[in-house]
Amino acid sequence: MKLDVVLGLQWGDEGKGKMVDVLANNYPVVARFQGGPNAGHSLHFEGKSFVLRSIPSGIFRKDAINIIGNGVVLDPITFKGECDNIIAKTGIPVEERIKISKKAHLILPTHRLLDAANEAAMGKGKIGSTLKGIGPTYTDKVSRNGLRVGDILAPDFKERFSKLKNRHVTLLNQMGFQCDPEAEEAAFMEAVEYLKKFEIIDCEYYTNKLLKDKGMLAEGAQGSMLDIDYGSYPFVTSSSTAAAGACIGLGVSPSKIGHVYGIFKAYCTRVGSGPFPTELFDETGEKLRKIGNEFGAVTGRPRRCGWLDLVALKYAVMLSGVTDLIMMKSDCLDSFESIKVCTSYIVDGQPSDQWPYDTFADIKPVYTEFKGWNTDLTHCTKEEDLPAEFKDYIKFMEEYLEVPIRIISVGPDREATIRR
Repeated sequence: MKLDVVLGLQWGDEGKGKMVDVLANNYPVVARFQGGPNAGHSLHFEGKSFVLRSIPSGIFRKDAINIIGNGVVLDPITFKGECDNIIAKTGIPVEERIKISKKAHLILPTHRLLDAANEAAMGKGKIGSTLKGIGPTYTDKVSRNGLRVGDILAPDFKERFSKLKNRHVTLLNQMGFQCDPEAEEAAFMEAVEYLKKFEIIDCEYYTNKLLKDKGMLAEGAQGSMLDIDYGSYPFVTSSSTAAAGACIGLGVSPSKIGHVYGIFKAYCTRVGSGPFPTELFDETGEKLRKIGNEFGAVTGRPRRCGWLDLVALKYAVMLSGVTDLIMMKSDCLDSFESIKVCTSYIVDGQPSDQWPYDTFADIKPVYTEFKGWNTDLTHCTKEEDLPAEFKDYIKFMEEYLEVPIRIISVGPDREATIRR
């Protein structure tokens, strides 16, 4: 069987949670392969809403196995709170449905303090971190100082914890950052004990064994334009958000990859700092924000909004070999008289159809304009119901991106989905 992958193709917040929930019905296994609890995947169904930070979006499917892979960084406190919330609202036996890789790295309370200290030290040049400790945890992973989930089973885990915590305290003191490194230690240790209730697996062996006779869906976090290598560096996340990251983050070979579902909004959003060529600072941008409810699922931060950027989108499609496109929040453009799409750039005065290397380049978008459809798409249940202007919009994108748009979302609910 194949490992199919779901990715966000923009700067995150594309609506991956809903689509993984929709697609998960076809997969007995759903796995997260990278990222941390700054990735809030929002799901809406049966009149209820959930925000999943670390738990795979297949958790609400009765028979699905949910894997937290080794590419993920896991905050035990946040994870326990997330599980408690799901149990309280639904009664779902999360301990039976979730498996956690031994090799996933742990976020310590002092990682979050380091995140805050680093951001404060940057001043105006700050990255726009969500302050969840993600970057410092990946830093420890790469510098070979980190703690992993499998370490909680070791008899000397507390000694290992203290060694890393003390290292962090030294760094915090050197930075002159005022904090209490002991504040959440008791809660952390309680959450570590809770983690022991779950099956802690050798992810690479476990996933490859499952793939012999089960289909698997890998759920990406953040977005392709935040990839540590190919995103708008340094305004990026700390992991590989492209399809190749699923191989490393779960321990499977590239030959196992099947479909790559690329998710994008009908417009663009971004949180934090970094380039955003089509960002709108006017009433149109504010209208998009209000209609789309563009505020962080975890942080509550207002998102920067702008028109769809096809140059950046085609770049992300190329990097991950996207086979099927999924367009979200199409209905948010229902009331616009005209709609713009960026189809090329002027970079430092020169025309270009490529995403530039220089994050700090002067990038001006060149737009193609379409007539709006002025139709409530939320009432559309099949492709035949869609207005002609919207179909023209879809056709143009497919020709530009050279990949078919297979699914169109016309509302937040699980059922508000048109398959083509």
